[in-house]
Amino acid sequence: MTHATVEAVLTEHADLERQMSDPALHADAGNARRVGRRFAQLAPIVTTYRRLETARGDLDAARELAAEDASFAAEVPELEARVAELDAHLTDLLAPRDPHDADDIVLEVKSGEGGEESALFAADLARMYIRYAERHGWTVTMLDETWSDLGGYKDATLSIRSKGDSADGVWSRMKFEGGVHRVQRVPVTESQGRVHTSAAGVLVYPEPEDVEAVQIDENDLRIDVYRSSGKGGQGVNTTDSAVRITHLPTGIVVTCQNERSQLQNKARAMVVLAARLQALAEEQASADASADRASQIRTVDRSERIRTYNFPENRIADHRINFKAHNLDQVLDGDLDPLLDALAEADKQTRLQQA
Repeated sequence: MTHATVEAVLTEHADLERQMSDPALHADAGNARRVGRRFAQLAPIVTTYRRLETARGDLDAARELAAEDASFAAEVPELEARVAELDAHLTDLLAPRDPHDADDIVLEVKSGEGGEESALFAADLARMYIRYAERHGWTVTMLDETWSDLGGYKDATLSIRSKGDSADGVWSRMKFEGGVHRVQRVPVTESQGRVHTSAAGVLVYPEPEDVEAVQIDENDLRIDVYRSSGKGGQGVNTTDSAVRITHLPTGIVVTCQNERSQLQNKARAMVVLAARLQALAEEQASADASADRASQIRTVDRSERIRTYNFPENRIADHRINFKAHNLDQVLDGDLDPLLDALAEADKQTRLQQA
C-alpha cells in the first residue's frame, strides 16, 4: 500500500461525492448508476483509511502519555492490534480487483454430452441460478430458451441484474460459474437404474454498462426474424417477433424470443451480443484474461469439468479448490453461498499474492 494510492482514492471519492450532489447527474440514469457503483466501491476503502488514521493518532497519544499514566500504557497493546488489523484490512481492500465486479451478467446454459439427460441437467442448473438470484433480490429475465423433447434445455440465455449500486454486483458472485458442470445420476430414460455421467456448459459474461460503448458496426450484422416457439414447439405468439443476430466477423449468433415485440427482442439480443464481444475483446487484449476465460468452456466435455454434482451421494465437488459438501439438494435449490464464498476467498488470496 502506498501513500499515493490512498491519496488517489480519496481524491476520486471526493470527486464522485461532488458529482452525486449535482442534480444534472441524475438526468442520465446510466451515468448516475456508474457513478453510484464506483462511489460504493470506494466507500469502504475511505472509511477504513479514516478509522486507521484515528487509531494511529490514538496509539501515538497513548505512547506519549504512557510514561506519566499507567492506564495509557495498558491501552497501547490493544491499540497496536487495532492499527495492525485496520492496516491489513486496508491492504486487502486496495488489492487489485476485477473491474467488472459491480456489473450485471448474461448467463448461458448449454446441454452437452448425454443427450436428453444433459438437457434436463441444464434446466436444473438454470433453475438453481434463478433461485440463487431470487435469494439475493436480483432480477432474472429469460431472454431465450430452446427446449428438448423431455422439457430440458438445449440452451437458455438469462440476464441477471442487481437492483442497487453495490461494489459487489452479480458478476462478483457469478463469475466463478463459467465452465463445464458434470452430473452423475440415474437418468429418467434409464430403465436399469444405472448411474450415468453427462455434462452441461455454463458461460457467464459481464453485461456492459453502456451497450453503445461497445463498437458494433451495423454492416457486420445479419438480423433474421422468425416466429417464437415455446415448450414442445408450441407457438407462444402469432407474429414473427423472435430475433436472431449473427455477428459476421466473429460468427457469434445471439437469439432472443421471450419479449413481446421484435423491437424489444432485438434490443435484448444486442445487449447479449455486446456482452460477448466485450468479453472477446478483453480476452484478446490480455493473455492472462484469455487463459482464465479459455478455462470457462472450450467444449462441453466431461474432461474439462469445473464441478461435479453426484446425486446418489447428494455430493457437490468443485475441482478448482477441492471443495466438497454433501448438500447437493440444497445447492440445487439455490443455496450456493458457501461454495461461492470459498471460490471468492481463493480468488482473493490469488489477487493478494499478485499485488
